Amino acid sequence: MEIIHISAECYPVAKAGGLGDVVGALPKYQVKAGHIAKVVMPMYRTKFLYANDWTVDFKGSSNLGNWFFEYTVIKESSNKLGFDLFLIDINGLLDRQKIYGYEDDAERFTAFQIALVNWMSSWEHQPDVVHCHDHHTGLVPFMMQYCYDYAHLKNIPTVFTIHNAQYQGWMGWDKSRYIPRWDLWKRGMLEWADQINPLASAVKCAGKVTTVSWSYMDELRVNSNGMEKLFEFEKGKCSGILNGIDNEVWNPATDKYLSDHFDVETVTEGKQKNKEGLCLRFGLDPEKPLFVFIGRLVGEKAADILPDAIKTAIHHTQGEAGFLVLGSGDTQVEWAFQQMVEPYTGIFNTVIGYDETLSHQMYAGADFLLMPSRVEPCGLNQMYAMRYGTVPIVRSTGGLQDTVVDMGNPDGFGIRFNNADIFDVDYSIGRALSVYADKAHMKKMRKYMMQIDHSWESTVDQYTRLYESLQ
Repeated sequence: MEIIHISAECYPVAKAGGLGDVVGALPKYQVKAGHIAKVVMPMYRTKFLYANDWTVDFKGSSNLGNWFFEYTVIKESSNKLGFDLFLIDINGLLDRQKIYGYEDDAERFTAFQIALVNWMSSWEHQPDVVHCHDHHTGLVPFMMQYCYDYAHLKNIPTVFTIHNAQYQGWMGWDKSRYIPRWDLWKRGMLEWADQINPLASAVKCAGKVTTVSWSYMDELRVNSNGMEKLFEFEKGKCSGILNGIDNEVWNPATDKYLSDHFDVETVTEGKQKNKEGLCLRFGLDPEKPLFVFIGRLVGEKAADILPDAIKTAIHHTQGEAGFLVLGSGDTQVEWAFQQMVEPYTGIFNTVIGYDETLSHQMYAGADFLLMPSRVEPCGLNQMYAMRYGTVPIVRSTGGLQDTVVDMGNPDGFGIRFNNADIFDVDYSIGRALSVYADKAHMKKMRKYMMQIDHSWESTVDQYTRLYESLQ
């Protein structure tokens, strides 16, 4: 099958979160399974762009309302990612360093989608499926079906994957003029709550809708930022397919970011060596259990409760544990963590920002990973942690409850709690310390979780069956 993935992110080209990881891995494993998978995304001005060679694949023009624009499609020459990668450039809109966060994001991503569909309409062949990811590509299924100039694309099957339904791309109706000539009788296919809603439009227009875990699909029918009724109505074409992780990138036996490698047989010694290096760098005690948080410091991740939760745990444990935080986001949360470094020297430290190398080293050296998320559609961090023998401490939500079994169960290997609050996090840290003290139990949990198959191969099979159901 020929599969066209459309996304705002793709690792290692440009990544802000899990969306980038998924779009960087799924096509690669689809190619390995014998398919033709391609990724199309905006041409941001990133390090990856300047560090690689490109060829011009197509030049075209279209309109964003009354604004005429030209666009260029370039292709990465070496196929180094394991799939064909195409970038669309529009001067004045997509030639930025950041992925998101601009006042004209609605115009940027609408123009990107128009250019994409315009380019596809020039192809001499039609792909087997167009797979759109999150609201930044949510208008594509609508345009393929209801824009007059692209009517010949309407029979191409479309799949829409929701990585995070909290962000929906809302636009006022004044921006409806951006969309190329469309059937005005189909206004309802764009609308939700009196606005143009690209996420809702894709749910209505795509042939199949998926989310990145089973539980998150269920949660959307009761909590989806105003779209609950739509998910209930469209549940017949919705399903959850759990994300995988790239076992070639995330492998403690070969990880290029680690100086001390280990596998399931050498996990105890290997993790201790990595832990010693990490603790030496950040002034922590390698003989104490090490808890880490890696991720965005935002409300969805419940990062706002972590400073006080960690302080409470330090008090209750009398400093008999170490804590290390890597992340960025809410400036108040960043400030709160920075203010903890000096008073808790030797017990707590933080790095504000994003550091791919350090994140790998933290997974390898930590004993426990904290994930108190309020919203977690799938979550990849807990899978990375398990791959490296790090016990995940997670709130029971979304993909976290689909992938982590509490240690209170016979085959349990993680720690789960119900509420994103200080008490539950503190209590869970206490449970973690009790299992850490039982070296045999800790070793058993580590070995068990490291052998769980979270690879992309089984996920690819599920997507293939989904695509085939649309043929």
